[in-house]
Amino acid sequence: MIEVHDFHKAFAGHVAVKGVTFRVAPGELLAIIGPNGAGKTTTMRALSGIIPASQGRLAIAGNDVATEPIVAKSHLAFVPDDAPLFHDLTVEEHLSFYASVYRVSDAAGKVQRLLAEFELTGKLHTTASNLSRGMRQKLAICCAYLHDPKAILFDEPLTGLDPQGIRVFKRSLLERAAQGAAVMISSHMLAMVEDLCTHVLILDRGVQRFCGPVAQLRQAFDDVDADASLEEIFFAATSP
Repeated sequence: MIEVHDFHKAFAGHVAVKGVTFRVAPGELLAIIGPNGAGKTTTMRALSGIIPASQGRLAIAGNDVATEPIVAKSHLAFVPDDAPLFHDLTVEEHLSFYASVYRVSDAAGKVQRLLAEFELTGKLHTTASNLSRGMRQKLAICCAYLHDPKAILFDEPLTGLDPQGIRVFKRSLLERAAQGAAVMISSHMLAMVEDLCTHVLILDRGVQRFCGPVAQLRQAFDDVDADASLEEIFFAATSP
């Protein structure tokens, strides 16, 4: 559902990502982890078509992001850190706009279910500028889910969410994956990654250090114990 092959990205002579290759199948939750500047956000932005790849092929649901961008994006949802919302639009207007853009059938029913799930029903007529940081994040997630995308990308999605919001979000990830979506999440919250995700991609300074099932992580690094935590593996993989 998400395919990346030999992806490179350079900015003004600086190579941010070097030869990354991975796939995310329906039902899988892939965590992309690494230090700041590792290339995580760059990879997600390229997959979403925001920036072009310098080299390589990226595809969503079999559609090349570079040559079939509209079809690829129709199957995709991307929620970046601090998602850009329309400050003067209300919660209801945001969801109505997204439903129109993606031509969502039964939009009213889906909107009501999402509002209830993320506890936004009481904020229906509140503009984005008057929502808290956490409420804005919940709205962005609702907009992302509305068209039932086949591939969902989250970049640091827990920012601003309270404990209840985090619980609801985690449950929603598992539900979407169970329904056949391919989910990719970038997060520094390693405990959550270890608890939720089926696969892990570790990037360090633009280089892929590991990609595979969580169960194979410990076998991939000889210098970690058999019972090492993801945090210990992370430092073993990314230490100079």
